[in-house]
Amino acid sequence: MSSSEKPAVIKPSLTEAQAVELVERLYGLKVSSVQPMPGYDDQNFHILVSENQVTRDHSQSYTLKVMNAGESEDADLIEAQTRAMMFLSAKGFPSPIPIPTIDGKIMSLETIDCGVQSKAHMIRLLTYLPGLPLSEMPIGPQILYKVGQTLARMNEVLAEFQHPLRKSLKRPDFLWKLSNIHLLNKYLYAVGEGRDRQIIEQIIQQFQEEIIPNLCKFRQSLNHGDFSHTNILVQPVHPSANHSNPTELQQDLDVSGLLDFSDMNYGYYVFDVAISIMYLMLGSNDPIGAGRHVLSGFESVIPLLPEEQDAIFLLVLCRFCQSLVMGRYNALLYPENAEYLLSTGRAGWKCLHQLWSLGKEAVGKIWFEAGKFQST
Repeated sequence: MSSSEKPAVIKPSLTEAQAVELVERLYGLKVSSVQPMPGYDDQNFHILVSENQVTRDHSQSYTLKVMNAGESEDADLIEAQTRAMMFLSAKGFPSPIPIPTIDGKIMSLETIDCGVQSKAHMIRLLTYLPGLPLSEMPIGPQILYKVGQTLARMNEVLAEFQHPLRKSLKRPDFLWKLSNIHLLNKYLYAVGEGRDRQIIEQIIQQFQEEIIPNLCKFRQSLNHGDFSHTNILVQPVHPSANHSNPTELQQDLDVSGLLDFSDMNYGYYVFDVAISIMYLMLGSNDPIGAGRHVLSGFESVIPLLPEEQDAIFLLVLCRFCQSLVMGRYNALLYPENAEYLLSTGRAGWKCLHQLWSLGKEAVGKIWFEAGKFQST
């Protein structure tokens, strides 16, 4: 995703042959299979390796991540994100780690010809994690609780992250930072006129009036920034689980992978949990109730302050606004990727309208007062 300074990022458009060439040249690995993977404004490939051309112990499956040209210019930011991933992995979290190039680098800036002109793109080869995206699985209370717990534990551990480049994660102008929701104003034309735009304008105004004056009361943290149903991998706790029984599968899932740290930034604990609630609502059969279970899991590790609890409803609305507006905007720029860019909007507008209609008090009773789910 892009910063406010460069909203129209130049997404890579490598061919599969170019992906193979990069892996074999930079990493000394013989590729047996390459398959494109979804991406917002970066390009990803699933790489299978049949032969190790150097004497290093690698697994046989990787993710090749090609960063967009805009963010590839900020090497410090990408390295800080990568070091944070490595830090989490060392602490026992299922986050990907980079495979070093032949000359020992964790990433490499490569000039690539994508047809129209050559652009510099940052390249990383990451370990491929097991499991399926939560977006492809039944989302029940148990896994929502686990996701909330995992997010809180990750936030706690990230408080210990130290690196000379960590200051690059402050990202004061980053468009996807919740505190920068006012930057959406220049993109509202993509939504058109009417009720949707009116709601978004009111949410932005409420944020300015109710959240900005109270930011000093929120606890700061290093945020993942996109802890969504597409960036959380899950797999059955017991391999023998009955995959044909949705109820059994809901109760038997565990978090097996944490993906995509490209939105990582310094923010607040309550920002990260609000972002996660917003995305996890999309795949749930009970979208409003989903927030209760995520919050219950999160607060089993990090109880929210009263001021943070009071803000969570509006912050969830803010993330809906960011995702829905920028999805429409980027779909205009990249119509060939419109299906993926607008995927949030299919259920997102309905959820936004539902939350807006119910209001803060009614939703708060569901999220905080109606007997939260407890882990068993």
